[in-house]
Amino acid sequence: MRTYKDIDTFSDWTNEEQNQFALAVTKGLVLDMVRKANSGHSGGPMSSADFTQILFTEYLNFDPNDPEWFNRDRFVLSAGHESALIYSILTQLGWLNMEDIQNFRQLHSRTPGHPEVEIPGIEATTGPLGQGFGMAVGMATAESMLRSRVGELIDHFTYVVAGDGDFQEPIVLGSASMAGHWGLSRLIVFYDSNNAQISGKVDRSDSSNYAQIFEGFGWHVQEIDGHNHEEIREALEKAQVVDRPSLIIGTTIMAKGSATMEGDHETHGAPLPQDEINQTKEKLGLPLESFYLPNEVISHFQKRFSDLKEKVNNWNGSVTKSCNDKSFKSLWDKTINNQLEGIDFPEFEKGESLATRKAFGVTLDAFAKQIPSLVGGSADLEPSNYTGNFAKTYGDFSKDNRSGRNLAFGVREFPMAAAMNGIALHGGLIPFGGTFLVFADYERPALRLAAIQNCRVLHEFTHDSFWVGEDGPTHQPIEHAMALRAIPNLNVFRPADAKETAACFKMSIEQKKSPNALLLTRQGVKVLDQSMEKTVEGVSKGAYDVTNCDNPDLILLATGSEVGLAMEVVELMQDKKIRVVSMPCWEIFEKQSEDYKNSLIPKRGSMKISIEAGITMGWDKYIGSNGLSIGLDHYGASAPGKDLAEEFGFTATKVEAKIREHLKKLL
Repeated sequence: MRTYKDIDTFSDWTNEEQNQFALAVTKGLVLDMVRKANSGHSGGPMSSADFTQILFTEYLNFDPNDPEWFNRDRFVLSAGHESALIYSILTQLGWLNMEDIQNFRQLHSRTPGHPEVEIPGIEATTGPLGQGFGMAVGMATAESMLRSRVGELIDHFTYVVAGDGDFQEPIVLGSASMAGHWGLSRLIVFYDSNNAQISGKVDRSDSSNYAQIFEGFGWHVQEIDGHNHEEIREALEKAQVVDRPSLIIGTTIMAKGSATMEGDHETHGAPLPQDEINQTKEKLGLPLESFYLPNEVISHFQKRFSDLKEKVNNWNGSVTKSCNDKSFKSLWDKTINNQLEGIDFPEFEKGESLATRKAFGVTLDAFAKQIPSLVGGSADLEPSNYTGNFAKTYGDFSKDNRSGRNLAFGVREFPMAAAMNGIALHGGLIPFGGTFLVFADYERPALRLAAIQNCRVLHEFTHDSFWVGEDGPTHQPIEHAMALRAIPNLNVFRPADAKETAACFKMSIEQKKSPNALLLTRQGVKVLDQSMEKTVEGVSKGAYDVTNCDNPDLILLATGSEVGLAMEVVELMQDKKIRVVSMPCWEIFEKQSEDYKNSLIPKRGSMKISIEAGITMGWDKYIGSNGLSIGLDHYGASAPGKDLAEEFGFTATKVEAKIREHLKKLL
């Protein structure tokens, strides 16, 4: 066995000897990172290292000078707790440095505990198990969609390393089912099956036959020794040419290469003891020094750089040549470069009663004609989400129709949201997805990751209140608007009418650094009597005065369908000067100047009343200690929406009565 003592002759070693020693160096860096931080995961990176290292050194296409090169192969470490492995490899590629990995898991370092997308070479923020897999499905979907438009200029693979824990999360099965149905042939997943997790052996809790399951989903499946390099290469080369997504199940050993702890589940989430590390390094042919990384191994990792740079240069030349055609350049700019030109709004008649969900559908149809990068679909709710016409017009994306823009997600809210994140992270497309607001709970982990990653995604959530009616409390979202507002960097829009819906839609797709949620009504609401220009300006500020009332006695703060209700209250209370403030987006409003916020909602001089068909939690921020919050702090009931409005006090006369009673108490 070659060791560090022979490093001076590295160039004379066989290729396999070089590979094995480089692998040992990678494992040594992993052990040192976790040990120095006294935190992290050792065992998993050592079992996944063989596949990952071969992938990066022999198969993965990327630009050594630009980690963001568009046609790069995507690599997603779904088993995000194995971050020390990818950081070790990125250091050898030159995208991280020794200081970075020596500060593993430390404040402000570029090597956080789980991979974060801001780090060069990291395609997705992972850690919550299963979501990396789901996002990779989205990336592979984006690649296939774009290839159908611009040809072989987009032809990369999406690779995933996932572990036992990933496969136990239901999102993996839902995402895999979509990938198989869509025939995503450039998606290749390595399942690091080491039969060890935090609580012990995997077979204590899981005896699933994933080979059979994935074959049933329409995947190509191979089972290999995950430490046998020839088997890894053969599996990768087969996976690259089949017409289906590929699963490579690698049987591996937790902490492979360690001196005495191979297969020990205790190595999963902890540093190895220093004595064990020293013995392991001796076994692997490494010196005892920490963070050993010789230049010879770096050169080994970078041996393909000249070939990779040539591929990138050729690709850049092909793009330049193709863009000489004006129509192609226009398509390229509107998709790959995400250039949004002036967008025309649909027209809505004032006074017309129109559900904001229907207004969304009308706006979607109008915008889709102008924005070719807009793609998405519904979680089996096309008639309810009003995305059905989009589906009919542009067709379902499928293995037989790669140019389809509609994604028929099925009843898979969580996989849908994760795939949307992957599409956004890939770039070139703007994804949207629709379901009922009450099912936002199913999407929440992906919504949170979207916010963390600054993903430009648009979530359409319809049936936004007790006005759902007869379906009852299980389908009537009461706490959901506030729950979504609690997620940092998620813009939550609840538009008052059709015009606000269109304005919120446009603003959502213009937000390049945040996900967006549109909360929309089932029932019809009147189109406000104001210009589209005023609506757009108001929405751009998150909240605005829809009554043009100066020096008000009362300020009614409302969102969604309750803005129209507030306007009805104004008609009943002619003895008071009342300003109605529509607040379609709290998050955008909070970004406005203090002068604007105080001019719209002054701290003194006016009584503030909030009206929203959901829990009252959070409104105290705006109404103050003497204000009144009219909401619904209990679950709904099964009955027609109008009957529930009467029962729950969401009629103009009952709101007026509550306000007058409150004023009487204060006076």
